[in-house]
Formats: sequence, C-alpha cells, structure tokens
Amino acid sequence: MGPLQQNLSRTFQRLFDSEKSGGILLLFCTAISLLLTNSAVGASYLGLWQTHILGLSLEHWINDALMAVFFLLIGLELERELYSGELSNIQGALLPIVAAVGGVTAPALIHLGMNAGTPTQAGMGIPIATDIAFPIGIIAVLGKRIPASLRVFVVAFAVMDDLCAIVVIGLFYTKSISVGYLLGALAVWSFLGVMNWRFRVMRMTPYLLGGALMWFLMLKSGVHATLAGVMLAFAIPFSPRHSQEQSPSYRLEHLLHKPVAFVILPLFALANTAIDIGPDWSASLASPNSLGIAAGLFLGKPLGVACLCYAAVAIGLCRLPAGLQWRHILGAGMLGGVGFTMSIFIANLAFAGDPRLISASKVAILVASLAAGALGFLWLRTLAKDAGPGGGAS
Repeated sequence: MGPLQQNLSRTFQRLFDSEKSGGILLLFCTAISLLLTNSAVGASYLGLWQTHILGLSLEHWINDALMAVFFLLIGLELERELYSGELSNIQGALLPIVAAVGGVTAPALIHLGMNAGTPTQAGMGIPIATDIAFPIGIIAVLGKRIPASLRVFVVAFAVMDDLCAIVVIGLFYTKSISVGYLLGALAVWSFLGVMNWRFRVMRMTPYLLGGALMWFLMLKSGVHATLAGVMLAFAIPFSPRHSQEQSPSYRLEHLLHKPVAFVILPLFALANTAIDIGPDWSASLASPNSLGIAAGLFLGKPLGVACLCYAAVAIGLCRLPAGLQWRHILGAGMLGGVGFTMSIFIANLAFAGDPRLISASKVAILVASLAAGALGFLWLRTLAKDAGPGGGAS
C-alpha cells in the first residue's frame, strides 16, 4: 500500500463507501421517474412536484432548499480538503485545479461554438458540471484495480469542478438582484465569520440558525439560494488536524453524508428527471443546444482535462502524481463527463420558463452522462486488466 493510500482520510474513505451505494440509488430513482412520467400516471406524477407548500412548489423546495444542503456538504468537503486534505498543499492542489479549469472551459466553448448568438447560448454552462456521486461511485466499483492516486485525483478534480460550477451559477444565472436582501445575507455571513474566526464559537446551533436566515435572504435577493450552503460551510469552524473530529465542520460533514446521498439527491433525481419523452425525443438530440451539451460532456470534458493537464506538466507548472499515467488522466476526464445532478440543476436555471427546452436539455444530459460514465468505466477497467494482477494499485 503506497503513501497516498495511507494518507486518505477516514472521511475520504467514508465518502467512497456512501457514494457507491448512493450512485446506484440515483440510477434507480432516475429510471423510476422516467417510467412513471411516461406511463398512465404521468400527469399525476408531474403534478405531484408542483404541489405548493408554504408558497413554493415541492420541486422548488427540493431545488432551492434541499439542494442548499447538498451545496453545504460540498463546501464542507472542500473546506476540509483545503485545510488538511489533498488540496492543503500546492503540489496536491495544482493539478486538480488545472484539470477543473480545462474541464470547465472546453465544454463551455464547444457549446458556445454551436449556439453563439442564439437563445440557447445560455446553456453553455450546462456541460461544465461534473456530478460527484457517479464518478466516485464508478471509482469505488473499480476498487483497488486502479491507483490510489487516481481516486484522490478524481475526487479533488470533481470538488474543484463543482466549485467552478458554483461560481458560474452565481455570476451568470442570477437574473435580477435585490441589493437589500443580498447585503442582509452578506451581513449574516460576516457575523457568522466573526463568531468563528474572532470568537471561535464551537457550538453548531448558532451557525445552522444563521445559515437558515442567510438562505432565506439569498432566496429573496435573486441570487440562487443554494449558494448560501457553500457560504455557510466556510463560516463553520474547522479545527486543526489533531482535533478535527471535534470541530463543528467535521461533525456536520459526517452527519450530512448519508442524508444527502440517500435522501436529498434521490429526491432531486425523482423531481428533475420527470421528463415526458415524446416521439421526437431522438430528433431533439440533433438540435444545436443538445449537441452542444452532449459534445461538451462526452468530448469536451476528457479533452479539456487531458490537454490542459498535459500543457501544465510540460511547462513545469505541476507534476503527474506517482502511479498515474496520461491514460489515467484521460479516463478521469471521461468520468468528468458525467454531468447529471449539477448539469440538470444548471439546465433548470439556464432555461427557466421554457419546459420544452429544459426537457430536451435533460435528455441530452442523461444520454451524454450515461455514455461518458460507461466509456470511463470500460477505459479504466481495461487499463486495470492491462496492468495485470493487482491492477494499477500503488
């Protein structure tokens, strides 16, 4: 067992354990949602998600409230990795950062090239996203047949990729802003930050209450409310490595893993893959928007990741981790083409008010994500066979 395997934190290992089962559940919920939507009970099933509770539809509560908890977990994972994990030093962080930049830029440019100057240009953000659950689930299935350093790279790259997607959501998918509410949300965040960084308040309750208030203010501000989850994550105290298990950040991350993997993301899949697949669904895949999404995820991701990483290593900006070859990096880029959760999320924002375009985009996302995931799995599995007994484990 190599040093990288030994350095994987217990939280990192737990992430793999939960995401493997969570990915299978996501696939099951997606299949159930598609079957129900296109069955005799389809109208009732679609109507279920439009049921209003406290002024918002059930779909809205899932996409704006529960997904804020998902983004909170992403933020907590990123915080941990930046403080004491694989992203805590420049050598460990630089290559995943470069990979994320390439994996965001290339798909966006591909979609933009096909849709520039048209109403579907707004969809250029859809193929930039990488779903964390499915790539990690595929990596977990491959197990020790691949190098430990590849598992670290894929998780770090996926987290950084999602951070890029969060920034894009905040910058480009906010249509109108109420400055008063936004300033109120920033004031709450600043107050929570002072509690943490100045007074080191370690009780979790004040942060959760403040986070709920910040979410409400963000919702009213026009900036997507899920961003409050990421902001809250970086306001919650994270202790040094020797006592991290006692820190509120660590305890909350541990608490959220299973609810997110087995409740929130499955609910998101059930609500957001309720796609009425008409007889012309295959024809819709030939539209510039759908082609841009599919090509961005299936081709843009691996090309962007591999090419920019190769350039960064060639000029000496960073180095390839021990045990990895360029074909592993290309395989990681293929897995990055599984957009699913995040891509569907951005599609809802990009084409809000146009159900037809949203449905067509979701079909393209599902097809491309399935193809990218299958290709990445087969590619990496073939590499493991080529490596002989023990696979690529370092």
